[in-house]
Amino acid sequence: MQESKQLVVVLDFGAQYGQLIARRVRDLHVYSEIVPCDTPADEIAAMDPSALILSGGPASVYAEDAPSVDPAIFELGVPVLGFCYGHQIMAVTLGGEVAHSEVGEYGPATIVREPGCELMDKTPIEQTVWMSHRDAVSRVPEGFVVTSRTDACPVASMECPERRLYSTQFHPEVRHTENGRQMLENFLFNICGLEPRWTMDNIVEEKVAEIREQVGDKKVILALSGGVDSSVVAALVHRAIGDQLTCVFVNHGMLRKGEPEMVEEVFRDQFQVPLVHVHAEERYAKLLAGVTEPEEKRRRIGTEFWKVFFDEAQKIGGVKMLAQGTIYPDIIESGARKTGGKASTIKSHHNLIPFPEGVHFDLIEPLDHFFKDEVRELGVALGLPDKMVYRQPFPGPGLAIRIIGEVTTEKLEILKNADAIVREELDAYNERLFEATGERNSEHSCWQYFAVLPDIKSVGVMGDERTYARPVIVRAVESSDAMTADWAKLPYDVIGRISSRIVAEVPGVNRVVYDVTPKPPATIEWE
Repeated sequence: MQESKQLVVVLDFGAQYGQLIARRVRDLHVYSEIVPCDTPADEIAAMDPSALILSGGPASVYAEDAPSVDPAIFELGVPVLGFCYGHQIMAVTLGGEVAHSEVGEYGPATIVREPGCELMDKTPIEQTVWMSHRDAVSRVPEGFVVTSRTDACPVASMECPERRLYSTQFHPEVRHTENGRQMLENFLFNICGLEPRWTMDNIVEEKVAEIREQVGDKKVILALSGGVDSSVVAALVHRAIGDQLTCVFVNHGMLRKGEPEMVEEVFRDQFQVPLVHVHAEERYAKLLAGVTEPEEKRRRIGTEFWKVFFDEAQKIGGVKMLAQGTIYPDIIESGARKTGGKASTIKSHHNLIPFPEGVHFDLIEPLDHFFKDEVRELGVALGLPDKMVYRQPFPGPGLAIRIIGEVTTEKLEILKNADAIVREELDAYNERLFEATGERNSEHSCWQYFAVLPDIKSVGVMGDERTYARPVIVRAVESSDAMTADWAKLPYDVIGRISSRIVAEVPGVNRVVYDVTPKPPATIEWE
């Protein structure tokens, strides 16, 4: 991935969505990586970056435990761009001042920029940006000039072109900043002199070469769920090393309707990948009996998965390496330092559970710096069928965490059938949008959609009889990378058809409701 050797390093100061910066840089076909904000300058220099971006963060620069930065990063000779907290830390580190504002700014704000500003070249003099701050720069460091302001913020941006240092109090990385993309283009291409050449065409070749070098002649094992992440890893690693790879498909009985059959068809029949299908349905049913707490369900499913998986690895024999479908959002939401983030843990992830005691494999995680939509693009480039690449994201614990409360055979049957209807109808809806727009993720298409079964019953009337049956919750969201999401504004006729079909076709259900909560404050999944 670094063969093209254009690298933008993002220093993360703990913003919950600071990783969006890396995503926006990649949207412009320049590769970016995230490191902790306190990474020493010599370590950053060893990465040979083309530019640095300092993220926002929730702290005050004057707080006792405020994140800091090695001042030597400003002497590395590469352009630096700071946003929000990064703007303020640049100011105080280089001799400026930050003060507590009497009036904070949260949300859209109007800035007026100065003519001749390099960062905001080709943007209007007056424009809307996205602010989120109480503190503000009150005096710029020596050599800097103020390049924009708002009524409440006298230094909305500043720059020192001689040293190629730039910063903004607002957030160019969010969509609400009208000209944020133009500002990033100005920084990357005009100021840094980079080229937009990080594309899937060359990424496949580079990743295949990396895997071959890492693996050599060793045997590799992969847990194949049939989801997008593990499927892309399977195709990528198999292209690199062929039959040195064995995929193990652990069927815990909580997969979506028709899923096990599809995994067999695509990987065993179409791609001829060595595949072991382990039927562990009964084993998991006993394991989850009486368990209602979400994290306990996740823990038991994950722990048992590794037991089953590593039993199979021993049967294969001689396996030295484990390939995993870990992607950036997995790491970010688990609060792992690997991203450089300091965000608190939201939930545990199945593919980040440690090895059982006494078991060790060297890891291959070729997707660990890719966002979900990038993984899909990679799958297309590898030749995976659309039905695999554009499948719905699916958690490792499967339907167990879409069943609120205890998992039973009856509940699984209800949810599998209801979920199949949701997916069938919204697959068709997305396909109609694709035909109309030519885009797989157009403005109104659904990025993820599924059914949830709550642990309650409700009164209903079916025919001439009162019923006391289960409701089903439909969840459909619009997103590009799972970092943020909004509920999908589905046409009423689509929602109505889903509701009518579920109630008519799924025994035990008499009510359907639609979740209209964005992320944040909710998560996409319910558990």
